[in-house]
Amino acid sequence: MILAAGRGERLRPMTDFTPKPLLQVRGQPLIERHVIGLVRAGIERIVINLAWLGAQIREYLADGGRYGAQIVYSEERPRALETAGGIFHALPQLMPGPFAVVNGDIYTDFPFDTLGLKSEHDAHLVLVQNPPQHPRGDFGLERGLALQGAADLYTFSGIAMYRPAFFAGCTEGVFPLKPLLQRCMAAKRCSAELYRGEWQDVGTLERLRALNT
Repeated sequence: MILAAGRGERLRPMTDFTPKPLLQVRGQPLIERHVIGLVRAGIERIVINLAWLGAQIREYLADGGRYGAQIVYSEERPRALETAGGIFHALPQLMPGPFAVVNGDIYTDFPFDTLGLKSEHDAHLVLVQNPPQHPRGDFGLERGLALQGAADLYTFSGIAMYRPAFFAGCTEGVFPLKPLLQRCMAAKRCSAELYRGEWQDVGTLERLRALNT
């Protein structure tokens, strides 16, 4: 699943007319780069959630045939459902097994074919070194498990794998991902890895310009 429903407030005015995942980095829309990377990794069925200016994303990617993919869409109306709410809304299209999720507004060369999830875990997170805009990080990493607190914290990259069981007890609506991750970590069912390759959060005009220079 590619998360592509967000408004992109910090990238206005560009995102007043173009959805954030269609902004170009080095001549290619961010979301197109993800589609190509997922197909290269053998992931050919892709769910994309849509809200703000979603029709543009649907028109650009269509059914995914030109990439060798089958793309289906999960509409969120009348507003975006936040990360966890959006994934939960799309769950019928993602089941029955574990599935990968990637934020549509990151630029990365992460090899998606390396993602995996052990039977004893309900989630697996890809962490990265803390960027300047997020120096405190999000989660710790110890013996392959993600932790809520640790001496060294890393930033959640927006790349992960989940089992449907991760969303047990949830109901339709707008809700964030972090409380579910904290629940999973408390149960020692959230694994993680540290990725040291290319990764950028394209969250502001300044970061977008920096990537394109």
